Amino acid sequence: MTPTEIVPPEEEPIVACTIRRDPDGFELLIEDMEAALGDQWGDLGIAEALLFFNQPEAQSLEFIALAMDEQDESNIAMLGEVISQARNNGIKVILIAEDVSPSALHQLLRHGADEFVPYPLPEGELAAAIDRVQTPVHDPEDEAPRKSSTPRGTREGAVFVCHGLAGGVGATSFAVNLAWELAHSARKEEDQPRVCVLDLDLQFGAVGTYLDLPRREAIYELLSDTESMDDDVFTQALLDFEGKIHVLTSPAEMLPLELINSDDVTRLIEMARSHFDFVIIDMPSTLVQWSEVALNAAHVYFALMELDMRSAQNAQRLKRALQAEDLPVEKLRYVLNRAPKSLDLSGKSRVKRLADSLDISIEIQLPDGGRQVLQSCDHGQPLGMSAGKNPLRKELQKLARSLFEVGEHSSSVEAA
Repeated sequence: MTPTEIVPPEEEPIVACTIRRDPDGFELLIEDMEAALGDQWGDLGIAEALLFFNQPEAQSLEFIALAMDEQDESNIAMLGEVISQARNNGIKVILIAEDVSPSALHQLLRHGADEFVPYPLPEGELAAAIDRVQTPVHDPEDEAPRKSSTPRGTREGAVFVCHGLAGGVGATSFAVNLAWELAHSARKEEDQPRVCVLDLDLQFGAVGTYLDLPRREAIYELLSDTESMDDDVFTQALLDFEGKIHVLTSPAEMLPLELINSDDVTRLIEMARSHFDFVIIDMPSTLVQWSEVALNAAHVYFALMELDMRSAQNAQRLKRALQAEDLPVEKLRYVLNRAPKSLDLSGKSRVKRLADSLDISIEIQLPDGGRQVLQSCDHGQPLGMSAGKNPLRKELQKLARSLFEVGEHSSSVEAA
């Protein structure tokens, strides 16, 4: 090196990021970040953050400041995903909230946010929160099991749960056909997402029947010892359908629902998410101790019903049960199967009265697919293979495409 050569100074790594919906909002947060960190921080939108976490530049991040207000409560699932992915990458989370309901705060804190600071920011509070998250905590015994239980897969799949509020409302048929349509939801064949179906109805699960798949002893062995489950054990337990869907069928024999507990279900869902872009869970109709795990993991929890008294009563009971336990009832998305036709004004009026009486929104109304639905189930084929022009199939296609567009960020993170 000659004396005249000038070595440019290295840029200081970014140690933090603010994440907010509106690039012009939370001005006080921006001012406090500049005062605390100078130029060592960045600013991202919510969707951008999900793509950024797996970039090389994110390796230096120590924490994120996730800012939200009441308008963001409608997008609570994506905010929870931001927190989960930050935690999975060893990044601390400071939650900045303005006029947010207690239930939304509680839900995000349960996702793993480390600190909560109200907005407008009290003087010195952000700096104190930064000091707390930047202070290293040495607890090897606490960290060891977390590392050992992390799946080796690299995806962060979206989870859709299907739960029939009464027998025969079509929850399993809905789950199977939704999985098939999701597996064909991308415009290009090479971009088609990976889809997995978990049949957690250990007694009467029919996903294997509806796809003409055998039930194997490997399922019981997997469920009996999920602590020893690794990638190989999990993938070997799955069955492939037409190269499009991977299925964990229910066991060959009827088993008590208590065979698995909350930890078992958590491990199954985390493992499935790490390998697939979309994970669809077919639930038993009854509530069990691990139902809460599925609800908390779900991006959308589809509650299927019909236009009858038993569905109405059970929908009301389910809603009350979740509210009593302070569980995220807002994740429920009610699906009315065999809904009245568009010209059935009397039927449409009954649907409105049902929704009003239960104080719910029936966002999805599926037409009656007729005998073709029963025939496709008996033949072990989705409607997309056996009755492509069926009106029910067309509605499920639309739903799958909308879910694919909303959940596309999950697979984009893996691709990035």
